[in-house]
Amino acid sequence: MVRPARPEIRGLLIERAAAMLARRETVSLRGLVAGTGVSTMAVYTCFDGMPGLLGAVRQEGFGRLAARLAALPATDDPVGDLAAAGAAYAASARDNPDLYTLMFDGSLPLPDGRAADATLQHLVDTVRRAVEAKRFDPGVEALAFAHELWMLGHGACMLVATGVLSFEQVEPIVTSGLARLYRAAGDDPDATGRSLNEGWARGLGADGGAEAADG
Repeated sequence: MVRPARPEIRGLLIERAAAMLARRETVSLRGLVAGTGVSTMAVYTCFDGMPGLLGAVRQEGFGRLAARLAALPATDDPVGDLAAAGAAYAASARDNPDLYTLMFDGSLPLPDGRAADATLQHLVDTVRRAVEAKRFDPGVEALAFAHELWMLGHGACMLVATGVLSFEQVEPIVTSGLARLYRAAGDDPDATGRSLNEGWARGLGADGGAEAADG
């Protein structure tokens, strides 16, 4: 049973482990706490050991992304809301590159998949709202279109998270790609431009909190 611990210690261990994993370093107890003044026992106090810590690292990435998306209110502009979700997703990779990369590392455990499911469901629900509002064609299938949006955004975000390209280099490519997808789904080009500009700016300002519980 994981026992309560100071949130700052727990957060420090997650961040340290994420950085080591992203650099492909071996995560050992001593290496993890070196120079922090934290005892190796903290890993057991916070996570019941190393497997629990590794699961918490992956969970944290999804938790932070889910919190960002949850902080975005639904408006009467579902296409703008889709753009806001895309921007929040991109900002998550920019602000938490190590955690973002490890979210999709299947070699790490994921204690609770509900946060991961919630990130995709947010897109599915918003696409469905765009169809219902007649911004997208009635034949647009929400889950399939959400996957298209996710694949476009994920590829770009991985380039940012791994340092291949800067956020500033990737941002205009992503927004132009989103505009093409929205128009292909049936949206009016002028409406797309307005919604994308407003929603993207709104999504970049979303912040669900610096840390998210891993459940």
